[in-house]
This record gives sequence, C-alpha cells and structure tokens, in this order.
Amino acid sequence: MITLYHCVGARSFRPLWALEEIGLPYDLKVLPFPPRVVKREYLEENPLGTIPLLVDGSTRMTESAAIAHYLAAKYGPALDVRADEPGFADYLNALHFGEATLTFPQTLVLRYSSFEPEERKQPQVVEDYAKWFLARLKTLEQRLASRDFICADRFTAADISVGYALLFAEFGGFEAQFTPAVAAYWARLKARDGLQRALAAERAAAIAQGVDPTPAPLYKRLDLPPRKS
Repeated sequence: MITLYHCVGARSFRPLWALEEIGLPYDLKVLPFPPRVVKREYLEENPLGTIPLLVDGSTRMTESAAIAHYLAAKYGPALDVRADEPGFADYLNALHFGEATLTFPQTLVLRYSSFEPEERKQPQVVEDYAKWFLARLKTLEQRLASRDFICADRFTAADISVGYALLFAEFGGFEAQFTPAVAAYWARLKARDGLQRALAAERAAAIAQGVDPTPAPLYKRLDLPPRKS
C-alpha cells in the first residue's frame, strides 16, 4: 500500500488530493509541523525532514508536484496528459507553475511573518513577496478567463498543483485578492468531491494520530488592502 507522510495544510496535500481523486488506497501518516524539529524520528524515513514523503514499494518521492504527476501517470490516466495529447506542454508547465511560481513566494511570506522569531521577522520581505504572488495571479487570470481548467479541457494533476497554491493562499488571507476568473476557478475546485474527501481524510487522520487538525495555527492571515478593480 502507498504511504504518504503529511502535515496539515502543507504541500503534501497535493499527493493526498491526487490519491483521493484517483481512488487509490493509502496509509496517511500525519505529522506535527515542522516534523524535522518536533518529530525527529521522521529523519530516519526522510533525511531532509521535509513533507511530503510518498512511499510506493521501492519508490520514494519528496516533491509534491512530482508526486501528483507520478500518481496520475502510473495510476490515474484521467488526471494525466500524455506526450502525444494536445495540451501536454501546458500541462507540464502548469504542474511546475503551481509550485515554483505560486507556492514559493507564499512560503517566504509565511516564514517571515509567522515562523521566524520576532527579531528575525522581515515585514519588507512579507510585503514584497505578497505582491509578487498576487502579480503572478494575473497570468492565471488570463488563462482561466476562457476555460474551466488549466489545460487539456479537463481536470488534471496540473489543477491539483495550482489548486493547492490557491488553498495555501486562502489560509493566508489572499482569497479576497483573487481576480474574477481565478475566484471562479477556485470555487469549482473546492466543489470537487476529491478535494472534499482529501480534507476529510486529513482531518480524520490528524485527530486519530493526535495532531492538531486545523491549519490555522500555522498561518498568520495577512491584513491586505482590497484588490484594485
């Protein structure tokens, strides 16, 4: 059986969502955050101490977007886009866009607004990377203005990659800044049974394993000005 090591609200939600969309059985191990500090024995499984870790037989993977791609290609063809299909390049691009372009700046906002001790917090970094993230949403707005999903005219693992970045943004209080097409897209994704099952599985496993099931303690919601129309 596939094993997924996960923290509530973390990037590991991407593979969890993919597992639920595909309908694969899995063992979900929920760890307190950050596991490399508060669950030191996890380093025996993943010396990096990062989340996620997916174990599938002899396969071990630690990059969330790559895991979503792996699960789609190996187990869930409906979520995958083959190399000979129209939209393949857009699919690969969006898989990485969700992590490198949309999630990365948010991690800096989170770190320097919430995780660092008071003397190391960096309000200018927080402000700059919040603006950086919101500016990149404009590219997403243009793409989604005329389509329901990112690529291939259907829901794919690329939507899981981008969708997690929007979930992360909602935790941080960015949702009021979503442009119209992005807001409509996020509403469509949130209505999916696969996403709702993943959220329910995350909560149930966290409670059963003695971990706080709410992401709220991890994220300081930003007091952002209203989006300009």
